[in-house]
Amino acid sequence: MNFGNKKNYSIERKKARWGWIFVIPSLIFFSLFSFYPIMNAFYMSLTRKDLLSLRAPKFVGFRNYLYLFQSPDFWNSMSSSAIFTIGTFVPLLVFSLFLAVFILSRDRCYKFFQMAYYSPAVLSSVVAALIWLLIFDPRGLANQGVNFFLNRSGVDYKWLASTHMIRFSTIMVYFWKYIGYFTIIFIAGISGIPKSIHEAAKIDGANSWKDFWYITFPLLKPTTLLVSVMAMIQCFKTFSTQYLFTQAGAPTRPINVITLNIYNTAIKDHRIGRASAMSIILFIIMIVFTWLQFKTSKSDEVTYL
Repeated sequence: MNFGNKKNYSIERKKARWGWIFVIPSLIFFSLFSFYPIMNAFYMSLTRKDLLSLRAPKFVGFRNYLYLFQSPDFWNSMSSSAIFTIGTFVPLLVFSLFLAVFILSRDRCYKFFQMAYYSPAVLSSVVAALIWLLIFDPRGLANQGVNFFLNRSGVDYKWLASTHMIRFSTIMVYFWKYIGYFTIIFIAGISGIPKSIHEAAKIDGANSWKDFWYITFPLLKPTTLLVSVMAMIQCFKTFSTQYLFTQAGAPTRPINVITLNIYNTAIKDHRIGRASAMSIILFIIMIVFTWLQFKTSKSDEVTYL
């Protein structure tokens, strides 16, 4: 009899058993606070229910989805979310990488730059929006700063009034808040590249630009994928800035992103079924775009030769 194989099999079973023991609490947690809410939201999206009514939900099938696909307000929310996501996602990805390279190229004040750029990320979205509400006030720093650089006086650029400016303002708030966060992630990714690769490139005559374009950037593929997925999800989830800006008197339609529409539909209009349907649509959109990013990246594995 082969007692060695039985012993190894027993050890593997013990490892698997302890693995399940450590994993089960996490599975229970995610089931209660992630999986169940998603399934419940899908069920509610198939019903008609007044949020304040004590009556049981009435099953209506996919009528909520059909209504949304025919609703101009819903498509305006989709358009507002797309404009905000594209306008925020691309600059965040590009400039966070640029700042990471810039900070790592500094011989002095390396830590200071990291702390300075990262500091807005520790603020809550509500606090960040309130700070920028003061800046975008007609008598605030935004108008004063632009007038100073343009050598003008008393011009109000309507940061929270005109359609284009209110969209630009929300994008600016999110860019300011999260640029440092993603910069730190890129710094960690660049620091993980062995210095011997850069030294070999310099010996072969590569300048700084070629070193970045042919060595640093390709080897940052896993980090770039991580940042792109996180930034995209963060942009789709935006709510606090748009909500506070509209509460301060800004027009709702230009920045009525889908999350804000979900809130207004559920809390103000009490139509929890339609709000749940919009939540499921947003969830599917995020899943599809995340899958596309992983698909286009082909592989996130990088080997250092």
